[in-house]
Amino acid sequence: MVETNVVTDPSVFGQIAEHQHEQVVFCHDHETGLRAIIGIHNTVLGPALGGTRMWHYASDAEALNDVLRLSRGMTYKAAISGLNLGGGKAVIIGDATMKTEALLRKFGRFVQNLNGKYITAEDVNMTTRDMEFIRMETKHVSGLPESMGGSGDPSPVTAYGTYVGMKAAAKRAFGSDSLAGKRIAVQGMGHVGTYLLEYLQKEGAQLIVSDYYEDRALDAANRFGATMVGLNDIYDQDVDIYSPCALGATLNDDTIARLRCQVVAGCANNQLADENIHGPELVRRGIVYAPDFLINAGGLINVYSEVVGGNREAALTQTEKIYDITTQVLNKAEQEGSHPQAAATRQAEERIAAIGKVKSTY
Repeated sequence: MVETNVVTDPSVFGQIAEHQHEQVVFCHDHETGLRAIIGIHNTVLGPALGGTRMWHYASDAEALNDVLRLSRGMTYKAAISGLNLGGGKAVIIGDATMKTEALLRKFGRFVQNLNGKYITAEDVNMTTRDMEFIRMETKHVSGLPESMGGSGDPSPVTAYGTYVGMKAAAKRAFGSDSLAGKRIAVQGMGHVGTYLLEYLQKEGAQLIVSDYYEDRALDAANRFGATMVGLNDIYDQDVDIYSPCALGATLNDDTIARLRCQVVAGCANNQLADENIHGPELVRRGIVYAPDFLINAGGLINVYSEVVGGNREAALTQTEKIYDITTQVLNKAEQEGSHPQAAATRQAEERIAAIGKVKSTY
């Protein structure tokens, strides 16, 4: 499943205009088989930083839609977190078996040609080793291994931000931010989802897990004493919190009607299939939603610390602020009579507009 949304104008420039992107780069190399798209959404606050994911898309149009939504989310993620970064994202079309040193290095050349306007990092189906290959052709890479002076795997910091954001949402829903005894369904046992389970287990939560890959779910169930359920059964669980930590659009017409929880808080990007429909629908059903681009910002904060010469401790300290920002956004949404995703988006846009009066684009 990829990030989906309603597209009013399916043409390439129609989609770019709809999401208000500055630049979209299509990358193709016959010799290596590289087919990639780089989306640069907004660089008012600084260079566009965002990871590269590799995915076997059903169509090129699906890949374009994915990169546009993801890069837009990175703009808001950086802005609401107080980072001096813009939003960008890249997708390499194909499955992980197609990865070669030559393909990754060729992609690095395309990144280099943007002269620092876009900085890449690790995302779905990419590793720190892949970043090393890309780094051979461009300096505009973050999330490098610590052995190379980088910040290392950002997943633990992403998980920590999701955890503190979840606690802030829990306080709104239950009157206390304690997760002890809470039944939490976590969908997606990737790096971030697994680190999140560690935090939840330590606090004494009762865990339910699922994953597209059954062996991952089984391993997590055994490791964390969790109950494993089928991929499609995760939405029907009687839980306190549903935590989407796989790919996007898991909150849609079908699944929201099936949810039996009071809080949704996870690390997946673009969880709402349509923000204008499904954000308000969660409010109507009395479900507290922690905006995805806010609470999953820990990974971006971590790689930003690498760019500015910080360290993991500084990144974790910055990530802790997600708790307070989540509380602020939930209060704002209630006061405005809107929904949390809209309130968070407006807060991010207000910062961009304010800084935009100080300087032009990067």
